[in-house]
Amino acid sequence: MDADTDTDTGTGTAAPLLRRARAADAALLAEVWLRSFAAALPTVRRAHDDEAVRGWFAHLVTGCETWGAFTQERAVGLLVLDGGEVEQLYLAPDWRGRGLGDRLVTLAKERRPDGLGLWTFQVNAPARRFYRRHGFTEAARTDGARNEEREPDVRYVWQP
Repeated sequence: MDADTDTDTGTGTAAPLLRRARAADAALLAEVWLRSFAAALPTVRRAHDDEAVRGWFAHLVTGCETWGAFTQERAVGLLVLDGGEVEQLYLAPDWRGRGLGDRLVTLAKERRPDGLGLWTFQVNAPARRFYRRHGFTEAARTDGARNEEREPDVRYVWQP
């Protein structure tokens, strides 16, 4: 299933194609994750090095419902759903604020119409605002003891 392409808000360029990721996309999507994590979460300790992240993405693409956002040149976003969980939603730094995150969360809701849950780090204020804007509500906070980064986090849920 492919999602529609539109025109990117404000730029007049073609919006990225949203499609199910293939095994061959894993390395491209891992690079999006690595760039995005570094830009959005510079104070958060990464639990795994770049090579481990790339290996993890090979598993995510084949083991979970993984979607990529692709321009003609490169991968620019990703969404990983595992059951009712948004496991990952990351955008290339230069694609933030252009409507791509909105498209990915809308896709997640379409794919899981009964509801979604996710975790994000407390320090990630832009992500927290984004999820609240999309109807997610805070359900819990932790001190980070349960995640590999040991970073305080927040649980959000969306119920239609």
